[in-house]
Amino acid sequence: MPLSDHEQRLLDQIEQALYAEDPKWANTVRISDPRSHYKRRLVKASIGFILGIVLLMVGVVINNIPLGVGGFVVMLAACLWGLSSWKRMNGFGEASAAARPGQPGKAGRRGGSRQSFMERMEERWRRRHDEH
Repeated sequence: MPLSDHEQRLLDQIEQALYAEDPKWANTVRISDPRSHYKRRLVKASIGFILGIVLLMVGVVINNIPLGVGGFVVMLAACLWGLSSWKRMNGFGEASAAARPGQPGKAGRRGGSRQSFMERMEERWRRRHDEH
């Protein structure tokens, strides 16, 4: 369902106020691709992993067990963070969510056209209403 003229005018006014208030941030948000955000997270996760290896090795060399365990925890956290970013960047998170049983409506969305926010909300409302 498209926005009414009044809603579209309000949205345009909010957008113009945002550009006037902080044009640098608004330009960054408008131009940036979400994948570049995930690529930066992958780079940070790689640096964290390397830092974890260094901490682990230093802990082993100087025989400091808490430092070695801390390095391992940093490595593990960096791996999990990087893996989640990689999945989101490549769209694997959506595919696994579509394959989960008991969640109707997600499997068909990947191949077809994407539904708007309002269409998804209306579909959820209809499902709730039909269940009761």
